[in-house]
Amino acid sequence: MAVEHFRLLAAIMFADMVGYTAMMQEDEEEAVKKRDRQREILEECILENQGRVIQYYGDGTLSIFGSAIRSVECAIEIQKKLNSSNEQIPLRIGLHVGDIVYDDEGAYGDAVNMAARIQALAVPGSILVSDRLYDELKNHPKIKVKNLGTHQLKNISREVTVYAISNSGLEVPSRADIQYKTGGLVRSVAVLPFLNMSADPDNEYFSDGITEEIINALTRVEGLEVTSRTSAFAFKGLSKDARQIGEELSVRYLLEGSVRKVGNRVRITAQLIDTEDGFHIWSEVFDRDLEDIFRVQDEISRKIAAKLKEDFSDADLGIKSLVKPRTKSVQAYNHFLRGNFYLHKWSPEDARKAIEHYKKALEYCEGYAEAYAGIANCYTFLGTSTRCSTHHNIYARAEEAAEKSIQLDNRRADSHIALAFVRLFYYWDFKGAKKSLRRALAIDPASPFVKQGYALYLRIMGKNRPAIRALKEALQKDPLSLTINADLGRTYINDGQLKKALEQFKKTLELDATFRPALEGKGWTYVAMGDFEKALEMFETNPGTLEEELKQIAQRGYVYGIMGKREKANECIKLLRKKEKQEPDISLAMDYAMVCLGLGEIDQVFHYLNQAVEEHLGSVLFIRSIPLWNPLKSDLRYEKLLERIGMEKETLVAG
Repeated sequence: MAVEHFRLLAAIMFADMVGYTAMMQEDEEEAVKKRDRQREILEECILENQGRVIQYYGDGTLSIFGSAIRSVECAIEIQKKLNSSNEQIPLRIGLHVGDIVYDDEGAYGDAVNMAARIQALAVPGSILVSDRLYDELKNHPKIKVKNLGTHQLKNISREVTVYAISNSGLEVPSRADIQYKTGGLVRSVAVLPFLNMSADPDNEYFSDGITEEIINALTRVEGLEVTSRTSAFAFKGLSKDARQIGEELSVRYLLEGSVRKVGNRVRITAQLIDTEDGFHIWSEVFDRDLEDIFRVQDEISRKIAAKLKEDFSDADLGIKSLVKPRTKSVQAYNHFLRGNFYLHKWSPEDARKAIEHYKKALEYCEGYAEAYAGIANCYTFLGTSTRCSTHHNIYARAEEAAEKSIQLDNRRADSHIALAFVRLFYYWDFKGAKKSLRRALAIDPASPFVKQGYALYLRIMGKNRPAIRALKEALQKDPLSLTINADLGRTYINDGQLKKALEQFKKTLELDATFRPALEGKGWTYVAMGDFEKALEMFETNPGTLEEELKQIAQRGYVYGIMGKREKANECIKLLRKKEKQEPDISLAMDYAMVCLGLGEIDQVFHYLNQAVEEHLGSVLFIRSIPLWNPLKSDLRYEKLLERIGMEKETLVAG
């Protein structure tokens, strides 16, 4: 007789009693007693929550529910009863929702396999759920959830974001716990900013530079996951427990240390910490002359690499060199580190200071490729972050420095990124920019800086989904980067995923509540949602720079126009004209266009957009991808504008 099969969409619960085999070996009678008690509680709770036990297997249970919410409520009830009982029965629960096939002998299908994999990641007393089941819980006020990261599970074709139910009384595993089980954390390290122990606080540039050099060196170790500089430096000056940092960065090890520079001598201390228990597993002090600074960086990096291979022996120090001296001049190197110190402050004023130090480095070592790359990156930053009339000269200098750096060393990804930005924002050479970006990706495919640059190009070309993928990959290496997090939010807006955009900006603001791009992005999300009052709240925060003030005036003017408050919108235009007189070197064409768009004055919008094209403003490149400008797309003048930019439809498809 044929077995009857049933197919249905269900919430699937896998529950497994932890350590049952060991219990059986120690006391078989007690083990069976606990197993039966566990089954009794499961059956009672599952029945009360309109579920059904499909299969028993040894110490485990497979059940299904018609409601994802009820399945989670049932799991919470089960864990609380087991943990409050005298026996303290350890149980792991995993939940997923999907299509299953079942008959009298059991349940089958990919969804069942997924639930089993999720359960295997849990710790005793915890409840883990898949991303698909989490989608059903988002707005449920009584169920608290914690994101444990995205992971590749065995025999599962896609990456899965795992969540823990975090209601009171439940155990919640750390991200590290999950990554240990998936094999994603064992060889991962974050290099925290080394402390400046020198008498002179100005030597902070040197300790920061040593940290960055070691980070760069360790990224060359095959199979070792290294947290990026931005995320590691987010902990600078903070006193946090190693285990907490390890969880936030999802790394197994931390390298921390200090640098003391006195005259021509330097002392570097370094220690490697296991974030699982906070114990120091290696430490050493290095006293050297400054002339040996590259050698000591290499020695530290190779020892860390050897230790993480779990064979800390002199023989392992035969590993290939990770730090290659790029200059023989200590003076050049010092100025190079000072340049990096200022560049990473990411402000126009500090970028100009960085350029001066890079130039001084070149006075001591004219063939210093890294110094040329630093100059190129400073100038591209200035070109993309300012709106002065001299931006043509800025990009020309960036191009000259980038090409010189590539001529000296064509294996530097940052030089190719700088050249890509010159081609993109200065020449509007989309094919050339793409070529440089692909070269950078080939050199350093894991770099979050490179992926972020490539995502920017994709956004301009209207390719939002690939841009989202690139930014998500960048965040895996650099989870605390404010700019990458905000860029992901912007791209969600462009792709029409407004709820995700809002969540992303909220997440970014949790890292830094004053980060203006996230505040602005949150405002634009509210605009897209039609909540103009909330948008105005975001656009009225105190500006810190002239650039931010100008943006806010235009943003408010646009919203006032959309709301029909024409008088207030026109007041914003008057403010822009006042600023234009005060700062004659800046261009406000895009700002005027934005306010006029809000007012519905389309002829004026195209007047100012064409002016932006004539002035070769890089911001005009985003009119194809930012939804704000969508009302213009049915106008013939819009296509002519794209033609002037060189951004015809064919170009966009090819991009």
